Amino acid sequence: MPAFSLDPAQTAWCAELRALAADRLRPLAEKGEPGQVNRPLIAELGRLGLLDRLFTSGALDLCLMRESLAYACTEAETALALQGLGAHPVHAHGTPAQRDRWLGRVGEGSAVAAFALSEPGAGSDAAALALTARPDGPGRWRLTGEKCWISNAPEADFYTVFARTGGAAGARGVTAFLVPADRPGLTGTALDMLSPHPIGALAFDAVPVTADDVLGEVDRGFRVAMGTLNLFRPSVGAFAVGMAQAALDATLAHTARRDAFGGKLKDLQTVAHEVAELALRTDAARLMVHAAASAHDAGAPDVPKRAAMAKLLATETAQYVVDRAVQLHGARALQRGHLLEHLYREVRAPRIYEGASEVQRGIIAKELYAAWEGNR
Repeated sequence: MPAFSLDPAQTAWCAELRALAADRLRPLAEKGEPGQVNRPLIAELGRLGLLDRLFTSGALDLCLMRESLAYACTEAETALALQGLGAHPVHAHGTPAQRDRWLGRVGEGSAVAAFALSEPGAGSDAAALALTARPDGPGRWRLTGEKCWISNAPEADFYTVFARTGGAAGARGVTAFLVPADRPGLTGTALDMLSPHPIGALAFDAVPVTADDVLGEVDRGFRVAMGTLNLFRPSVGAFAVGMAQAALDATLAHTARRDAFGGKLKDLQTVAHEVAELALRTDAARLMVHAAASAHDAGAPDVPKRAAMAKLLATETAQYVVDRAVQLHGARALQRGHLLEHLYREVRAPRIYEGASEVQRGIIAKELYAAWEGNR
C-alpha cells in the first residue's frame, strides 16, 4: 500500500526532485531577498512543471513533492506550497471564468497566489473571522477589515479571502472570495518575521466584490477553507519530514567524521543512540504523513483526524530532530549560513501555521469523541 511503501517510480521521482531542487532551484533561492516573493524561483517551478502538478496530483503526490523539495531547498518547497494553498480554492470551487483567468498563470509561475484566512483576532480560531462583507446591492459586497500573517502578502497577484457575509457566529455565514490585488481599497504591508518567506498584513477599506468573485457558495466558504486545509495539512507534515531528513543526514555525516575523545563521535553510545532516535522519529512521522495523504486520496471519512495527526506529529518531530541535530553539531551549527542554522529558523513556523499544534490536538479529540458517539 502507498501508505507504507513507495513503488520504484515514486522513489525515482523523489530522487529526481531532490536533484532538481539542489541544481536548479537552490541557486535561484540563494539570490532571493528574505521576506520577499522570489518570482524567478516561482517561474522556474513553473518551467519544471511542478506548479501544474499541484492541480493534477493527489495528496500523496503533493506530500512527495513537498518532502523532496524541502530536503534540498526549503525556499522552493515553500514557494510551491503557497501557490497551491492560495490557488487550490480556485481549482476546486472556482467558476470557469475564474479558472481560465488565474490557474494557467499560477501553473506557469507568472501569477502569485495567497490564502487569506487569518486575522489579528482570528488566527488559530479561524471561525472567529471579523472581516465583513457588507451588502452593496444585489450580488455585490464591500469588504472591510483586516487580514494578518498572510504568506505572499502584500506581493501576491490575487488572494483567496474569507469574509463574514451572514450574521451567524462561528463557521456559518462565511464566504470565500477571489480578490485580485489591484482592487481599490486593498492595501498591504510586509511583516518582519522569523520565517524567511514573505508574510504580510492586508487592510480592506470597502473593497468591492461581486457574485463573480465568489468561490463556491455564499455563506458556505468555511467548507472551502477546511477542504483546502485538509488537503494541505498532511503535506505541511511532509515539508517537516523533508527538513528532519536533511538534518538527520547532516548529523550522520558529521558524527561519522568528527574526531572526539580518541575516536569518532558516532562511537560514543550516547551519540549513536541519539541518532537512532532521530531516525526512528523521522520515519514514524513520514509513515503517518503517507497514511493521511493516502486516506485523503481514497476519500476516507476520517481525513480531518488523520490530517491533523500527520501535521501534529511531523511538525513536532521535525522541531525535535533539528534541535537535537544542532546540539550534536555544536557551535558550528549556529553559524549564519550553516544548513542547520537555516533549518532551525525554518522549522519553527509549521508548528503554528495552518492550525497550531494545540488546534490539531483539539481536532483529533473532537473527531475521536464524534466517532465514539456514533458507535454507541
